[in-house]
Amino acid sequence: QVQLVESGGGLVQSGGSLRLSCAASKTSFTLYTMGWYRQAPGKQRELVATITSSGSISIATSVKGRVAISRGNAKNTVYLQMNSLEPEDTAVYYCYARSQFGLADYWGQGTQVTVSS
Repeated sequence: QVQLVESGGGLVQSGGSLRLSCAASKTSFTLYTMGWYRQAPGKQRELVATITSSGSISIATSVKGRVAISRGNAKNTVYLQMNSLEPEDTAVYYCYARSQFGLADYWGQGTQVTVSS
């Protein structure tokens, strides 16, 4: 079983920045897709951004231009740089990963991001 461990959440003022990090517990194989989803109170979980092992990136329209996703030099790590944060970005952010051929999906426990106005 792969565990995803997130870090970097917290409280920030509107217009500020945060960097989220996620590392997988296993590196014996490469996780094909890694990324981030978020869930605000009373709302469904939604995609923020994903990146494949070959570098293909998907970013949600709501955050495009304000976030950057990257995979780290260490195997099975992923980062999310968020800039110009808005109160509407307040949510629990979940690290996500999918194995090769989509055989398994993994989720982290979530990290709270709160943007104050």
